[in-house]
Amino acid sequence: MGRTTGWLTAAALLAGPQAATAQGRPDQRAFFDLYKELVETDTTISKGDCTRAAAQIAGRMKRAGYTTQDITLFSVPEHPKEGGIVAVLPGSDKTLKPMLLLGHLDVVEADPKDWTRDPFKLVEEDGYYYARGTVDDKAMSAIWADTMIRLKAGKQVPKRTIKLALTCGEETTFAWNGAQWLTKNRPDLIAAEFVLNEGGGGRLDETGKRQLLAIQVGEKAAQNYTFTATNPGGHSSQPVPDNAIYELAAAIRAVQGYEFPVRFTDTTRAFFGATAKAQGGEVGGAITRLLANPEDKAADAIVSRDKAFHSTLRTTCVTTLVKAGHAENALPQSATANVNCRIFPGETVDATLAKLKELAGPKVTVTANQPVRPTAKPPALDPKILGPVTRIAAKHFPGVPVLPLMSTGATDGVFFAALGIPVYGVPGIFIDKDLGGIHGLNERIRVRSLHDGRDYLHDLVLAYAG
Repeated sequence: MGRTTGWLTAAALLAGPQAATAQGRPDQRAFFDLYKELVETDTTISKGDCTRAAAQIAGRMKRAGYTTQDITLFSVPEHPKEGGIVAVLPGSDKTLKPMLLLGHLDVVEADPKDWTRDPFKLVEEDGYYYARGTVDDKAMSAIWADTMIRLKAGKQVPKRTIKLALTCGEETTFAWNGAQWLTKNRPDLIAAEFVLNEGGGGRLDETGKRQLLAIQVGEKAAQNYTFTATNPGGHSSQPVPDNAIYELAAAIRAVQGYEFPVRFTDTTRAFFGATAKAQGGEVGGAITRLLANPEDKAADAIVSRDKAFHSTLRTTCVTTLVKAGHAENALPQSATANVNCRIFPGETVDATLAKLKELAGPKVTVTANQPVRPTAKPPALDPKILGPVTRIAAKHFPGVPVLPLMSTGATDGVFFAALGIPVYGVPGIFIDKDLGGIHGLNERIRVRSLHDGRDYLHDLVLAYAG
């Protein structure tokens, strides 16, 4: 997941102490068993098996009372290990459109040689659970499956039909993507009034004190571009100015030095407005001026000292991979770079490509990498969605501010937004300021955060489902 950090720097916001959580409830033990099995099932794209993880969840759901008609396990022959699951809990009120709980089963690659602990063995240590996927996204996926199981086993019939979709391929752009496949091939199966997804979440300070809970309302679009410089090459003993590496380097520096213009959505205006009031001082004043005039370069410079604020304000492009040359004693015949862009809602892949070509100059070709995902469409700040979040958060996390935010990353929500289904990131899982090692080494989640987030999300689902 390209998870956001834009809200994580609002450090001046007020917070309340964390409530104690009993770890010994029978329902918590059943949930932990599901969570542990999911985390310890390797679902990396390189050697993992999402299809196996989906089947394990399906087995638990059937034992809770779901029938084969309620559950759809899906994959394609070309990608037999990248399958997923859709489950349906029918509601009693057919006038209400369904809601969809969305999560992804796949995780970012993790090399055991680099980790302090086995990344595919759940370890509890010093109040944390450690393993790849403990947060992204197996915490939410396990909570969604657990909620569906608890409702069925308890014979609770919601008014609104609840659907669950756990898919594979979210973490890797070139992978087969289950969410995309569902929206293209089985739109009837996942049709819903709205989707609850990853994104957003809670921030803790260094002492574990809750500071902020964010609901994601909109996200950027992730798009990769390839820069290529070519040259006949020759013997390195007779260098010439016309050098593929130098030409590529100049293009990369041009991208590094370019700032895309400041933009706002309704969500980011609300976020920055609240942040300006909370922070005050130089930064708060600069935010206020920038909201009034997005072309205020001096205000932009102050606000953009914070890398998360900087990314929340605009499209960003950064070089992430470089490959050049073919021999140590030869002039390079080719040099390529991958430039990863996070495109602001309302802007397009083609317009960004045009700007990158302009920056790269005539000696470097720039192409948009496939696949090109849908452009992000921010949903509305709908009181029907934000109201329950605020109300349930006040019950579970009293005194903690709730803010809307736009993710600087990207999720599978873009595929559902392309169908006109609004997607909101609602996890009530509080993580440390460093994002708990998500996508990095020694990923972790506080034990208390996981169980408190489960209770919050269960109540939130009940609030939407009636």
